[in-house]
Amino acid sequence: MKPTRTIQKLAKFKGSGSTSVARKFHFTRERIDALPAPKNGQRAYFYDAKVRGLAIAVTGLGKKTFILYRKVAGRPERVTIGPYLDLAIEQARNRAEEMNADIALGENPAKVRRTVRDEMTLQELFNTFLELYSKKYKKTWSDDQGIFNLHLASWKLRKISSIRKMDVVALHSHIGRTRGQYAANRVVELLCSMFNRAREEWEWTGTNPAAGIKAYPEKKRDRFLQAYELPIFFKALAQEPNANIRDYILISLLTGARRRNIQALRWAEIDFDRAEWKIPETKNGEPMTVTLSAPALNILETRRDSSIGEWVFPGIGTTGHLVEPKSAWKRILKRAATIQMDEWLKANPKSTATDFAKLNPNAGFKDLRLHDLRRTLGSWQAATGASLPIIGKSLGHKSLGATQIYARLNLDPVRDSVNRATDAMFLAGGVAGLLKEGSQ
Repeated sequence: MKPTRTIQKLAKFKGSGSTSVARKFHFTRERIDALPAPKNGQRAYFYDAKVRGLAIAVTGLGKKTFILYRKVAGRPERVTIGPYLDLAIEQARNRAEEMNADIALGENPAKVRRTVRDEMTLQELFNTFLELYSKKYKKTWSDDQGIFNLHLASWKLRKISSIRKMDVVALHSHIGRTRGQYAANRVVELLCSMFNRAREEWEWTGTNPAAGIKAYPEKKRDRFLQAYELPIFFKALAQEPNANIRDYILISLLTGARRRNIQALRWAEIDFDRAEWKIPETKNGEPMTVTLSAPALNILETRRDSSIGEWVFPGIGTTGHLVEPKSAWKRILKRAATIQMDEWLKANPKSTATDFAKLNPNAGFKDLRLHDLRRTLGSWQAATGASLPIIGKSLGHKSLGATQIYARLNLDPVRDSVNRATDAMFLAGGVAGLLKEGSQ
């Protein structure tokens, strides 16, 4: 008996070239990466052999998206789960299994997502975005909440159909002038993502008012603690009365780990015998092992002796652990400015505090952020000769591109090379003696 035409279509898919690709297989990173883009302009669908209904859609441009394809109440439904690479395969499987369980209980996941209509307010759209997307797929979902509350709360009662592109352009410009260009770009990115989700997944038919707005140019931060800054910084930190904050900042500096991982650090993650910290899941969605130096290990051992809970850095909030200590950080930087001024006035007894302020506009490292402590470790690794792959490995970078900044931060080898070349030129030209005389 010959297979039906439908079964034949499901069995094989003719991609680019003449190679046939199975429609159903066990999803792996290698096999998904190798999937060809269809040439007929339509989407191609491939199904996971492990989880019922889980599929990946491939567009003609090669974009790949996880979906769930199931019949619900006799009607075929396709529900977008999330973009491939943004979601790991296991994350997509877990979400598909959750939706399969909902279907078994008589619910329709697609119907839940068909909730965005013109008459919704921006607050209602954001709530939908937060619950159905941000909290499920972004570890930094609380950042979205903060951006909305700070910059978009004044629009929360506006109907989403009333928000026009010129409104967003004006808002972008206003935030750029008053709050900074980085903040302005993040607001537009959030709005754009919200309206894209509404259009692509929740059947809203309006336009995206945040699409196509030109972002302010951004430069990657390259701030880190320089050698001449470290003595002042350590003095200010040593005078911090809150040991929880003090140790948190020291561990941030000594491990270079992301602050969210440090804040949620559990004692169970630390192997004191091997001097290692095993992070279960990082921003990249992968586990990571952090090497603990002797000073870092000493701080943790001291804290362990007096610890009574699961958290290394306990807090009083709902999470149970420390959250980002912005006020404490400002207090430490203010203390650093005072120490810096006192030392400067001792070295310049005829000067005043006003003179100091004029000559030291960045006193107390006003431009230093908590995240710069992570960059500081990488910078000092570069300065002491570590290779970029080693730096990337220690900081948990997924690609070498994220580590490239440390190549230009390590200027000492460049400076040494220029100095050696200059000395050789003067020596060859017979002017080395004149150079020494002129420099005296």
